[in-house]
Amino acid sequence: MTRYGPMFGPDYTFLGVPQCDWREPATYADAEVVIVGAPFDGGTSHRPGARFGPQVIRGTDYLPHDGSRPHMAMRVDALDNVKDAGDLEVYSGEIARSCATIEEAVAVIASNGAIPLILGGDHTVTWPDVAGVAQHHGAGNISVIHFDAHADTGDIEFGSLYGHGQPMRRLIESGAVRGDRFLQVGLRGYWPGPDVLDWMADQGMNSFHMSEIVDRGLDAVLNQAFEIALDGCEGVFLSVDIDVCDPGHAPGTGTPEPGGLSARQLLDAVSRICQELPVVGMDIVEVSPPFDHAEITAMLGNRVVLEALSGMARRRKDGDGPRWNRATPLLEGRGTAKDEPA
Repeated sequence: MTRYGPMFGPDYTFLGVPQCDWREPATYADAEVVIVGAPFDGGTSHRPGARFGPQVIRGTDYLPHDGSRPHMAMRVDALDNVKDAGDLEVYSGEIARSCATIEEAVAVIASNGAIPLILGGDHTVTWPDVAGVAQHHGAGNISVIHFDAHADTGDIEFGSLYGHGQPMRRLIESGAVRGDRFLQVGLRGYWPGPDVLDWMADQGMNSFHMSEIVDRGLDAVLNQAFEIALDGCEGVFLSVDIDVCDPGHAPGTGTPEPGGLSARQLLDAVSRICQELPVVGMDIVEVSPPFDHAEITAMLGNRVVLEALSGMARRRKDGDGPRWNRATPLLEGRGTAKDEPA
């Protein structure tokens, strides 16, 4: 088996899950999810460093890297049926070549029956991530739920069509996804300007600003987003930019914007999405270790992945039966003596 391995740092998989090679489907034929790193940050407009994101997301955990993480609330093992294909060979000075490499790998993984979970990298990678999944499921057949402080719907930035401020426009323009099935959560700050917001409105996008989330409540916004996402689409791609969280909860990112979600809100939202919706692909992006403090952002990125994997595993276990209630009391139904006579 050939495997490129990591572009940076030591060779280890996500918390010790088995490795695989995305080019060799037989190596992940039994996997429900295949993790792959996209250590590209050549599209950043401010602070770089997200190329080191995959390395820290994989490894920042105080527990043994033994390939097992039973989730206390969901009562499933987050790492069951998960494999890691290592980092793709991408060069941050070559946007077009790097994006082509990412799209090819994601498309191969999806077409062989696994859910690709991509560790970025800056948000540029979502363009090839979603395009690769759409190759398998069909253009316009998947919706996108996008957590971010920024809309990433710019047109030409710094003289380029490609970068971390433009992937969502490129996706919609390409036809890979429909504008009216593109849902954004957590927007705030002072970019983009009115012209770009007008373009977004013309596409029928659904973009929820933090002011609306505070007014209505995150659960109400998610309920509305879920209804839209499943209308006419067979699956959902989840894209999480770590800067959707307030910089107090995620300082290690390239374009921090005060006033965002808390870590708790993001983790609960990701868990809900992956348990309640048919997620066919996911990425987590913009974790930039050089700007982190005490591994706060790295740990949150790791936990976002674990919550997503736990939600997916719970959805598989529930099947067509009743949905597990994640608020079930921790010890209810547990204990070796629970069925013994008094």
